[in-house]
Amino acid sequence: MPFVPILHAELLKIGTLRSLYGALVALLAVSTAFSALAGASDASDPGSDALFMAFSGVLPGQIAAIAFGATAASAEYQAGALRLSLAAVPRRGRWFAAKAVAVGAPVFLAGLVTAGASLAAARAGLGAAAEGLTAAQQTRAVVGCGIYLTLMALLATGLATLLRSGVAALSVLIPFVLVVSFVVGDTTGAVTDFLPDKAGQVVLHQSWDGRLGPWTGLAVTAVWAAAALVAGAWSVRRRDA
Repeated sequence: MPFVPILHAELLKIGTLRSLYGALVALLAVSTAFSALAGASDASDPGSDALFMAFSGVLPGQIAAIAFGATAASAEYQAGALRLSLAAVPRRGRWFAAKAVAVGAPVFLAGLVTAGASLAAARAGLGAAAEGLTAAQQTRAVVGCGIYLTLMALLATGLATLLRSGVAALSVLIPFVLVVSFVVGDTTGAVTDFLPDKAGQVVLHQSWDGRLGPWTGLAVTAVWAAAALVAGAWSVRRRDA
């Protein structure tokens, strides 16, 4: 079966899960709300990174993107759905590739909308601090934000497929993103610079001190996501449905 019909089928399946719509709405609402609050509360701080402050709502909001990827993957392990999917598409690698694209495409589009809304909401509170942001910096952050959220969703998709459980994947990723990143904070070093979330978030900063830049940081996150997807593909190909 050609790839396009498989992708269309996977997009239709994702469209039937109401919880996934809720995840995208939560991504937009949470990110925008927290960015607006951060912009208003730090408007008088001249030493803050205005660009990262504008996108700080993405840090809690990314949980929704992670949940989207994990839920979309784990739905295949409920009520024998995976058996039906593989019966229709015996080439398991092609099917899983379509699943990954079907997850990534809506998250990327929602991520762009979220990034634009977060930036607009935060600028209203940042006031004069936002005037130092160039068009190139803002464009880079908006596009980078969409890519970053997509990669985190794909990381969750691969992990949920490997573990065959959305709950298990979320139990690993959410504490990692919330606890590890909080403990690490702004520390830079050989290890922390290459964590998937810390590396990808460099694209949201106006300036950076670590060894990774905006695009190299996203490349590191992409490696993490690719590794998870490869592991998920291995699970689909080698294990019984």
